[in-house]
Amino acid sequence: MNKTISLACGNGGEENNELISKVFYKAFKNEILEKSEDAAIIHNGELAFSTDSFTVSPLFFPGADIGKLAICGTCNDLAMMGAKPKYLSCSVIIEEGFETRELEKIVRSMKKELEVNGAIVVSGDTKVVPRGSVDKIFINTTGIGEVLKKGISSNNISEDDLILVNRDIGCHGATIFSTREGIEMTSNLESDCASLFPQVKALIDAGIHITALRDATRGGVSAVLNEWAKQSNICIEVEEDKIPVSDEVSGICEILGFEAAALANEGTFVLAINKDDANRAIEVLKTFEPCANATIIGKVTDEHKQKVILKSSWGTKRFLDTPSGELLPRIC
Repeated sequence: MNKTISLACGNGGEENNELISKVFYKAFKNEILEKSEDAAIIHNGELAFSTDSFTVSPLFFPGADIGKLAICGTCNDLAMMGAKPKYLSCSVIIEEGFETRELEKIVRSMKKELEVNGAIVVSGDTKVVPRGSVDKIFINTTGIGEVLKKGISSNNISEDDLILVNRDIGCHGATIFSTREGIEMTSNLESDCASLFPQVKALIDAGIHITALRDATRGGVSAVLNEWAKQSNICIEVEEDKIPVSDEVSGICEILGFEAAALANEGTFVLAINKDDANRAIEVLKTFEPCANATIIGKVTDEHKQKVILKSSWGTKRFLDTPSGELLPRIC
C-alpha cells in the first residue's frame, strides 16, 4: 500500500481492491463481508443489505443525473442478489450556495426511480458544508431488500455456467467522459443508467437457474469477470467479438485508447447462468427494450485458474486483467 490515497484507489480496479482488502477487510473481517457480494445477505437469508455513495461529475448528464444514479446504484446492488428493493435511506452532503432548484430536480429523479423499484425512502440525513468543502453535492443511499431467490452468489460459479451480458457495454463511462470534456458528438450516446430489478424479476419468474449476477459499475465488465474468477477459483474465457459495444463507445475508445470492457456501466450486468438455461435467459432479457443486444459472451473452464482469457476473432488469446490506474475518477 502507498502511504497516501490516490484517485486510482477509487477506480473499481486493482488499486481499489488493494485498499479494500488491506485496510477495510483487515479491520472489519467477518464471514458476511468476506463473501464480497454486491449486497450482504442477512437475517437468515431473507434480506439483502447494501450501501453506496455518489460523487459523479457532472451532476447532470445525458440519460440520468446524480439522483437517478443514487437510487439505481443501491437498488441494483440488491437486485444482483435476487432481492426486491424495499427500504432506502438517503443522506446528502450539500455545498453552501448550491441552487435549490437543482436539488429539487435531483430529488424528483430519485422519486421517479424509487417508483420503478417499488421502494421507499424511510430515513435520511442532511449536512450543509462551507463552500469548497465538497463539489456541490454528494449522496449516500443505503438499501434493504427482500430476497426473492436464495443462493445467488459469485462464489459458486462453475463449468456448468455460461457468461452473459444483458446489453451493450461502456455507455455510462463514455457518456461521462464526453460530457465532462465537452466532446461534441453527433450521436445519441447516453448513460445506460437504469434500474435492473425488473429484468432480474423476469428471470426469476421464468425459473431461470441463476448462479451469479453482478452490475458492471466502476472497472466495468473486466473488473467483474476478474473478481468472479478469483472468488470461484475458475477461468473465464470470453469471445471478444461477442461482447456488444456500440459504435459510439467504440469510437471514443479508439480515440482515447480506452478498453470498452473497463468502462463503467450503470444499467449493464453480467450473469453466470446454467448452460441449460442460458439461451432462455437471453430470450427473457430481450423482452426489455435496452436488452436487444443481450448475449452469451463466454464460458467457464479450468485452463488458467483465477484468470480471464480474451479470445479474438483472429484466434489469438490474451489475459484480460483487472483495470488499474486512474481511468475516469468520479464516475459514479
